[in-house]
Amino acid sequence: MDTRFLGRSGFKVPVLGFGAGTFGGQGPLFSAWGNTDVAQAQRLIDLCLEAGANLFDTADVYSDGASESILGAALKGRRDRAIVSTKLSLRAGDGANDVGASRHHLIRAVDRALQRLDTDYIDLLQLHHYDAQTPAEQVMSTLDDLVRAGKLRYLGVSNYSGWQLMKSQAVAERYGYSRFVANQTYYSLIGRDYEWELMPLAQDQGVGAVVWSPLGWGRLTGKIRRGQPLPAGSRLHETAGFAPPVDEERLYRVVDALDAVAAETGKTVPQVALNWLLQRPTVSTVLIGARNEEQLLQNLGAVGWNLSPAQVAALDEASRVTPPYPYYPYWNGMFAERTPPPV
Repeated sequence: MDTRFLGRSGFKVPVLGFGAGTFGGQGPLFSAWGNTDVAQAQRLIDLCLEAGANLFDTADVYSDGASESILGAALKGRRDRAIVSTKLSLRAGDGANDVGASRHHLIRAVDRALQRLDTDYIDLLQLHHYDAQTPAEQVMSTLDDLVRAGKLRYLGVSNYSGWQLMKSQAVAERYGYSRFVANQTYYSLIGRDYEWELMPLAQDQGVGAVVWSPLGWGRLTGKIRRGQPLPAGSRLHETAGFAPPVDEERLYRVVDALDAVAAETGKTVPQVALNWLLQRPTVSTVLIGARNEEQLLQNLGAVGWNLSPAQVAALDEASRVTPPYPYYPYWNGMFAERTPPPV
């Protein structure tokens, strides 16, 4: 398994990590979309470690904390072989302060996550969303204190806009606090919004993308085909309301292109979609998920080979969307001499 730097941190992560959101099975649908228990988790982690995919990502809201607990139990005795990533700041309790990024909640939430994960440090902590009610100075100073206390190694965000991330970086720069080096972001062939603002920001600020839902919320698994019904047992109807929207014709256009490239390469549709992401700028690691060994092994097959430039170009064209203003590519016109080329 190849490794890459996590942004401008000096710390390396595998190009594929494992998303443990399927561990547990408690809570509402968005919180629990799998029911993997400790024994099953141990086997999946065995396969990941054997392949070198040793980054495991979870969150305090996944299965109401059960995902973290199961991950911690499954890693017992081999914590030193793993990179543990978790997220917090979404509501994780009924109390008035059980949400957000206040100093009170951050300190308590980190301590609770450490307890569930059965570890004394978290390799990468990401804020699950931006808290507009808490001053950025308080957020960054608290996170810096937690880093200095040895409870956190590296910091990241998730679901931030460009201005929210840049404001946080500016505060950290001003006061000498630890900076964000990771952005856990949605990015796929049918969701390329990341490229418009967050990717150029990541290049400028040294922030590595930790990609979630690289298969477009299950739409790029090879189960969806133009003019064909979803297969029996598919959960796409249940989860469609949570997924980022995509135009149906564009989805089918991308799936058609994936089918063509898969036929050329002898790879599966998911493997092609994942490999395309691994060739994109600023991507440090792509989180794959699996409910069973077969799914995991198939996704791990996305590495060890590369799409050709022509195949990448075909997928780029099929998935292309014109960015809105002010991200529209003016370098094709009046500002060509002053604006850098697209990434």
